[in-house]
Amino acid sequence: MARYHIETYGCTANRGESRQIERLLRDGGHHPVDGPEEADVAILNTCTVVEKTERNMLTRAKELESETADLIVTGCMALAQGELFEGIDAEVLHWDAVPTAIRNGECPTTTPGTEPVLDGVVGILPIARGCMSDCSYCITKKATGKIDSPPVEENVEKARALVHAGAKELRITGQDTGVYGWDTGERKLHTLLERICDIDADFRVRVGMANPKGLHGIRDELASVFANNEKLYNFIHAPVQSGSNDVLGDMRRQHQVQEFVEVVETFDSALDHWTLSTDFIVGFPSETDADYRQSLALLREVRPEKINVTRFSKRPGTDAAQRKGLGGTIKKERSSEMVEEKMEIVGDAYRDMVGERHEVLVVEQGTGDSVKCYDEAYRQVIIKNATEHDIQPGEFVTVEITSAETVYCFGEPVSVCVSE
Repeated sequence: MARYHIETYGCTANRGESRQIERLLRDGGHHPVDGPEEADVAILNTCTVVEKTERNMLTRAKELESETADLIVTGCMALAQGELFEGIDAEVLHWDAVPTAIRNGECPTTTPGTEPVLDGVVGILPIARGCMSDCSYCITKKATGKIDSPPVEENVEKARALVHAGAKELRITGQDTGVYGWDTGERKLHTLLERICDIDADFRVRVGMANPKGLHGIRDELASVFANNEKLYNFIHAPVQSGSNDVLGDMRRQHQVQEFVEVVETFDSALDHWTLSTDFIVGFPSETDADYRQSLALLREVRPEKINVTRFSKRPGTDAAQRKGLGGTIKKERSSEMVEEKMEIVGDAYRDMVGERHEVLVVEQGTGDSVKCYDEAYRQVIIKNATEHDIQPGEFVTVEITSAETVYCFGEPVSVCVSE
């Protein structure tokens, strides 16, 4: 697990984003330390309100660069003036990509005891603990072990309890949801999802991270369940990590590139409007320039609507940590190029939605008088002036998409459905 140090500057919104980052990091098994000197990674959440503030942010970034192993810069200045940090050995990220970057491609851990949690209208349901992988860079497996899958009925009852307690969105989580049931000799994720969707209530279900190997074996059954159940967000998170089979072998990933592509093609055939989320690790010790170019080519081929790009960093006690690294400059250059490509691809996906109508679920309050919502494909839609429209978390709203930013779009309400 990573030790982190976070510093936040600026407005209430920035402080709220830092709290979100910390919550996700703690859920992933990472823990805070007292200062950057003790941290594996430091996070600088920046402000850019005036020129003096900008100078202070650059000064603090340079100080943190020398005080900690890895530095991530996020917040307003990072997004609006990221080029100002180019002379600093730091990764510049949107705030919601920070937890994934720190995870370094590792599977997430689940909440202690894999018990469900209700957070506002969001119910978090860990369906299993552990995984079936042995990735050479991952330290999480040392904490969680092999997959341990409770029976389908047990998870269905937990889901039902969350829905009855007020959950409007169920987030199915685990180190690798795609291998749920493997320890019992039966692949059960599609069965579990179908049973959860049979619960008599109005809610949505998001499936958490599933490695491509686990998805590949049930891709037809799973795509059919998605196509036949409106309660399921049309969203999968399948981290490919590299477009090179040689690198995947050195990572000890269980899949090859073609298996990942076949999963994507299956969902493309079954669903019209859906979101592919995937992860790439750049700068793995054995990654050549040709390997990296294969990753870039794969990114351009499948064009995921959500992309997490992580620069490889060594985790103590892992096999990959014993290998000679590539050096910060190479990793930074590859990461910057891939992030630039990512922003264009993701931005195109949201811009293509402008003028369309979608039903969204209001999940939480946003900045100011806005609310954050998700459409059928789990794409983020912001509704402004929520008070004027009398819109609250937990409601379903039909919106017309009026404009788009890179990683979200804005919607104007057409009708509101208040769920019981």
